[in-house]
Order: sequence, then C-alpha cells, then structure tokens
Amino acid sequence: MAKLVPEATLSSGQKIPLLGMGTAVEPRPPPELVTSVALTAIEVGYRHFDTAAAYETERPLGTAIAEALRRGLVESREELFVTSKLWCRDGHPDLVLPALRKTLENMGLDYVDLYLIHWPVSLKKGSEGPSIRKEDIMAMDVKSVWKAMEECSKLGLAKSIGVSNFTSKKLEDLLSTATIPPAVNQVEMNTGWQQKKLVGFCKEKGIHISAWSPLGANGAAWGTLNVMGSPVLKEIAEAKGKSVAQVALRWLLQQGASAVVKSFNKKRMEENLKIFDWELTEEELNKIEGCPQGRGFSGDVFVSPQGTFKSLEELWDGEV
Repeated sequence: MAKLVPEATLSSGQKIPLLGMGTAVEPRPPPELVTSVALTAIEVGYRHFDTAAAYETERPLGTAIAEALRRGLVESREELFVTSKLWCRDGHPDLVLPALRKTLENMGLDYVDLYLIHWPVSLKKGSEGPSIRKEDIMAMDVKSVWKAMEECSKLGLAKSIGVSNFTSKKLEDLLSTATIPPAVNQVEMNTGWQQKKLVGFCKEKGIHISAWSPLGANGAAWGTLNVMGSPVLKEIAEAKGKSVAQVALRWLLQQGASAVVKSFNKKRMEENLKIFDWELTEEELNKIEGCPQGRGFSGDVFVSPQGTFKSLEELWDGEV
C-alpha cells in the first residue's frame, strides 16, 4: 500500500508519520479490543502507533503488530513507527533501561522507534498501584535519567528519544546537558490550547512537536469541548465541506506538528486520514488563532504542597 500519511524528519534522521493512532483510553479497554482496533488502523493506512507503560496497551499492540506481519498487512516491522514512554515510577537512572527492555518484551519487538520520558516527574521507587499518590511524588534527576535514555539510543533499543509534557524551560535545562537532544516533545496541543510559546521554542531548537489530545478529548473526564464544540471550527468545516475533526487536525499539520488521535470507530479513522490534500487559508488560520484557550488536562495530579511542584504554575513554568 502506498503511504497515506506524509512524514516529518526528526533531528535523529528518522521519519515520523504526521498522524498516529493513540492507545490511551479510560476506562482500560479489554486487550483483545486494542488488538482488533490496531489491526483495523493498519488496514486503513495508519503506520504510527503510540503506547506507554502506563496505558497497559503495549502487549495487545504488540499482538496486533505480529498479526499484521503474519497476514501481510505490512511487509516488515520497518514500515511501522512505534512510540512508547517511560512511566514516572521508572524515572530513575538505573530503572530506565530495564523499563525499556520490559516494554520491548511486552510488545515482542527488538526496538521502539521513539521512547519518551512521559512526565518530568519521578515517583518513589517501590510505589505501587495505578494511581499517583501525592506522597510518592519526587523530583526527577532529569540529567541522569536523560543520560540513561541516551544509552537506550546508543544500544539501538530506541531509534529516537524524546520527552512528553516538558515546558520550554524544562527543555532548556535538559538541552544544557544533553549529548543527544530530544527529537520529540509530545504535549497537549490543539486549536483550544495552541502552545504558541512552546511551539516557537521547539522550532528554534529543532525539536518536533507531537500533539496528544488533538481533538480536545471531550469524552474523557479531564477533556474540553473547546475543539469539537468550537463555533469557529464548525463554521470553517461547513464552508469547506469537512468535519470539525478534520479542520482541527489540518490546523495542527499547518503548525508543523504531528498528531496522535484516538478513535475505535473505523469510519472516523478513515475520515481522520483525509486531511493531507487540502489546506486552511490564511484567513481561516487567523480565525482559529482567536479561539478561546485553556488546558484540558491541568496536571494537578502532579502538584503537592510537599512535592517538587507546589503549584500548577511551577509544573508548567508559567505556561498555564
């Protein structure tokens, strides 16, 4: 099958598809559903899949990849771009490599294409359970953790390495000691949270932005209607004969970002892929620029009076 999704070249030299399929779903879906959805996504043309240790979807995604290869839906592993993430409990220098090896074992893969630090926060060693307890939150030794990430890259276990949910300031601190710069920063970004300062900083430093929650995740407990409920996007969508989701995703592309979408609906999966052969005009982009702004996910789960970040302003370095 010809590539349906264009790619961007990362600072690592790797190419990342500009649209990927996410697997972070609450409540957690049954593993066989994740496998089935991933297979459908491969069938309709998706080649980038985003998972994480915290999502508990690595194993069913790995099953889908093996099945896709068996069926000949893809000719080789190299046709797929797989992203996973280091969870906060493993955010310690000596736990990074074992965590990645566990991820690879879960997925039955020899390498991931992209491995990200999920959040700039660590949890105490030995902390358990799916929820984050305030008393377990501690400062991440980013310099040492990143050195371990670089080791994962040098061993060929991660073709590219990067971060997620890092602010401009946190990236600047990381870049001051990094030998291998982060190739990607995956952050919440959409028409309702445009991240202009961060986007500008990342462009200047050659860091690719990948957007999670590109449609606002309005079905989630923490989501926002700022995207799918936007009158501006609805007006543009009607004028262009497109869906609101297509307009929102096209906007991200024109900001130079890639997007990770989540849909278990085949029709919507296909619809989301139809964003590459048309453009938003300058006038439409200007209208979108004026949309009301606000984070969908506040990050307050990582804020604690006794913790590293005592306020949301500290967590986001004022980018709130």
